[in-house]
Amino acid sequence: MHASEEREVDLLVAGAGAGGMAAALVAGLKGLQVLLCEKSGMVGGTSATSAGTLWIPCNTQSLRAGFEDSLERARLYLDGLVATGEGRELREAFLATAPAAIDYLEANSAVEFVPAGRHPDYRELPGAAEAGRGLVAKEFDGRLLGGDFARVRPPIEEFMLLGGMMVGKTDIPRLLGRYRSAGNFGHSAKLVLRYATDRLNYPRGTRLTMGNALVGRLFHSLRQRRVPMLFDARVAELLREGGRVTGALIRRGAETVRVRARKGVVLATGGFGQNRALRERLMAPPAAAQARSMAHAHNTGDGVSLAGSLGASLAGKRSGGLWTPASLTRRSDGSEGMYPHFLLDRAKPGLIAVNAAGQRFVNEGCSYHDFVEAMLEAHKQGLPTIPAWLICTADFVQAYGLGAIHPGTRNLDRFERDGYVARAGSLRELAGTISIDAAGLEATVKRYNEHAARGEDPDFGKGSTVLNRFNGDPAAPHPCLAPIERPPFVAQAVWPADISVSTGLATDADARVLDAGGAPIAGLYACGNDMASIFMGTYPAPGTTLGPAVTFGYRAALHAAAS
Repeated sequence: MHASEEREVDLLVAGAGAGGMAAALVAGLKGLQVLLCEKSGMVGGTSATSAGTLWIPCNTQSLRAGFEDSLERARLYLDGLVATGEGRELREAFLATAPAAIDYLEANSAVEFVPAGRHPDYRELPGAAEAGRGLVAKEFDGRLLGGDFARVRPPIEEFMLLGGMMVGKTDIPRLLGRYRSAGNFGHSAKLVLRYATDRLNYPRGTRLTMGNALVGRLFHSLRQRRVPMLFDARVAELLREGGRVTGALIRRGAETVRVRARKGVVLATGGFGQNRALRERLMAPPAAAQARSMAHAHNTGDGVSLAGSLGASLAGKRSGGLWTPASLTRRSDGSEGMYPHFLLDRAKPGLIAVNAAGQRFVNEGCSYHDFVEAMLEAHKQGLPTIPAWLICTADFVQAYGLGAIHPGTRNLDRFERDGYVARAGSLRELAGTISIDAAGLEATVKRYNEHAARGEDPDFGKGSTVLNRFNGDPAAPHPCLAPIERPPFVAQAVWPADISVSTGLATDADARVLDAGGAPIAGLYACGNDMASIFMGTYPAPGTTLGPAVTFGYRAALHAAAS
């Protein structure tokens, strides 16, 4: 491949998601000459479309806010979660460094975080915390980016209101209760007015929350540091001399740029979520063939493939993905979208999930990852569970919403026409509509109702955990259990969808990519979804991917700066 341009820098970073931008920013702050190249025309990747939480045990921000935590407790929790001990060195590096990485970014850039407050870890194991380990980026004003605001990847359409207004988790109850108090009404009116003003000059709202806030702040900080960025720039080949990675060839349309990188290359290209061949190779069945991906379209495994050409090894356990159940939506342009069922509906009272036999298979209020792991396992055992069906009533939907259907919705006609939900006057009719076993569904609901009326779920324990109750309805007689009795009945299909991948490049504690013999490949780093999950395919808490992405981007930059 002939190079039409040559450049020389200290560090080349491939991928402008949260991990890649963090690595580039820290390297720039440490005085390195950095080039950040992004395959698409926008920053953020899947980070921009995420909920934006980072899991950072013992973080300064939460300790300062009065939440208690310790590294010993976090270590105990992770040792129980990954009982084999595999990957412990990386988890130790994460625990030791993550708070410092966050503090460094806050002290030296426009990246700011606020505690997520009460946000329980996902498993009830010794050392688990109910609060204090989650951080979110502080709301960001996208207008500070000027014309480059258009470079920030928008959240998914299903996460925006009024065609382009972002809202954070704390905004939701105030918007839903906008007529219940003057404070709620004022807050809601202020959001809508700001959005209406934005739309006079911008294609969407500029009040950025969740993953967009994190991405916006990192991008703004990179611009302030004048870190060069190439867009629509794909790393086509890694260059190696004397056993060391010394740069890369970058393709930009018909142009090839040869970049010499004195300190090395950081791979942060977002994993392989949209690469069918790699999914079939690196994910266990039935996920490989039947799961969908919420990864960005450009996340096609470039980092894994590039490093693989140099003999890099892979790591990862379990199913190969980190999962959420997702319902399929029809977007405004007619295309298919997905709504991730993270926390707003599954734990609420009066909803169960069933398979094609009409049988329950999971505690519906468990974490989104564990929900899908249960789907995959049940399907593997011969009970068709892809898709699974969420079963509730129209009253439930009105009270709590269902997927992309907002709470307060009374008329489901449009959603039924679009195939987003099915509705029927009896459970038997509903089962016929969605082609599942009618007798099985009737028997399942009857048994569930009998136990729910007594406030118990001996079959799957819905409502028995802190996480269940946190995501349930504290104002209901039972936060997670209520009979499913009054028609019309509603069903919605949910599919396994990866929000990131757990299989990736094996690295050491400084994010250096390892070869087949376990030795570092000099000059080659990986972070984000290109790096294998340090949690070995488990999902400890909210922020499981972004916390390590930023931390190991930071560690990679520090190591490169010291080399």
